Amino acid sequence: MAQTITEKIFSQHLDREVYAGEIIRCDIDMVIGNDITTPISISAFNLSGATELANPDGFSIVLDHFIPAKDIASANQAKISRVFAKQHKLKNFFDEKDMGIEHALLPEKGLIVPGDVIIGADSHTCTHGALGAFSTGMGSTDLAFAMITGGNWFKVPESIKVNLSGKPKKHTTGKDIILEIIRLIGVDGALYKTLEFTGSTIAHLTMDDRFSMCNMAIEAGAKSGIVAYDDVTKEFLADKNLAREPRIHSSDADASYCLTLDIDVANLEPVIAYPFLPSNGHPVSKAVADKIKIDQAFIGSCTNGRLSDLKTAAEILKGKVVHEDVRLIVTPGTQKILKEAYKLGYMDIIIDAGGVVSNPTCGACLGGYMGILGDDEVAVSTTNRNFVGRMGSRSSKVYLANSAVAATSAIAGYISDPR
Repeated sequence: MAQTITEKIFSQHLDREVYAGEIIRCDIDMVIGNDITTPISISAFNLSGATELANPDGFSIVLDHFIPAKDIASANQAKISRVFAKQHKLKNFFDEKDMGIEHALLPEKGLIVPGDVIIGADSHTCTHGALGAFSTGMGSTDLAFAMITGGNWFKVPESIKVNLSGKPKKHTTGKDIILEIIRLIGVDGALYKTLEFTGSTIAHLTMDDRFSMCNMAIEAGAKSGIVAYDDVTKEFLADKNLAREPRIHSSDADASYCLTLDIDVANLEPVIAYPFLPSNGHPVSKAVADKIKIDQAFIGSCTNGRLSDLKTAAEILKGKVVHEDVRLIVTPGTQKILKEAYKLGYMDIIIDAGGVVSNPTCGACLGGYMGILGDDEVAVSTTNRNFVGRMGSRSSKVYLANSAVAATSAIAGYISDPR
């Protein structure tokens, strides 16, 4: 019987055919925790009486939300993970000395491999599906169960086939494609489903585009997002010392989908998600007509903090100056990205234009630190959520956009069209 890529990944792990709707117990290749979620998992692990991790090489802790610590509470949170990592001689522990946002850092390190089953106590763990893996977010106690047993329970999700056609125009990116999908189906349109991205457009999308699309699958309610392995994936992985041998899967031509969504990308404008939902999407031309004045532009996060985002920003900002009423904050996804951006001159351009560069962190995205919005302030942001109070004051407003829109808007003082 024909299978989707998701069904094939689970089938290989169980050594038998499985299909959507089945409840299964499956071994996990990589378990991911961070400085906010892992202390709860560690507490549950200790309360269980467990003394050893079931799969220590398949467990990563990345301190990325409040590192360097912003206050005593966040310092103590991080300390819990540091003590546990040292106690268990954890190989995949990433702190200030080798820091990065978890969903950018782990693929960079070769710890995410095609065909993997991955869980993380962070909703945007679905990012890693861009590498042809099944990857999903779970709760901290679910993480503890995997730490203790090496596996977890899953209901194999049905899949929505997203058939993308056409070549995107300049400054239309993976971020715009996923915002358009969420606009069409809503924030619960893919509830407990896999968004499987297919079609002729995929060949035109970089890994960074694909990471952005899979990253925001959760904003449509999806359990995961996934893109099948191809030459772009192969090139991305070529220089990495992979943790495991890749297991390559693709969906059968006659696989069963609960929905097929056809989108012509060729004429898609950059998409702006207005407050207060990622589904409240509008073409950038409408945002320009609406004359939306901004106080802050933010470029970064696990959605858009990659080298291509910094390159785009630098190309737009070169020889320009950030508007006097705007704060431009740029947060690279990892230290490696930061170093490469300096080497290529991107950071000099951004700083000379009036932008400020932070260390890799999730801080601003979740309204933690490094870019909090005050009362009634407005931001255009490359992050993934724009709920009430997401980046600061409950009276502030966040407009989600791609990096080109954010950089162009930082110069103009209003949400602007980069094309």
